[in-house]
Amino acid sequence: MSKFDKILEKVLRGASDANIDFQDLCQLLNGLGFQERIRGSHHIYTKDDVMEIINIQPNGSKAKPYQIKQVRNLILKYKLAGEND
Repeated sequence: MSKFDKILEKVLRGASDANIDFQDLCQLLNGLGFQERIRGSHHIYTKDDVMEIINIQPNGSKAKPYQIKQVRNLILKYKLAGEND
C-alpha cells in the first residue's frame, strides 16, 4: 500500500481528523489531480470537475480537523477515490 493510499484511507475513515499532517493532506489533494495555488499560509486547490474550491491552512504541522472533514466530503461527493469509496 502506497503512502497516498494510506493517507486517503486515513482521511476517508475519519477516525483521526485531528492527527493528519498538513503536508500529507497537500500530497493527497495533489495526487487526486487538484491544482494548488498558495497565498501566504492559504493553500487553495481547484479541479476542473469539482465546483467547490478547497482552501486549507496549517495548524502547526497538522491540518485543521474541520478542513479534513471538508476534503473527505468532497472526495465522497465527487467519487474521487475511485474504487476505495
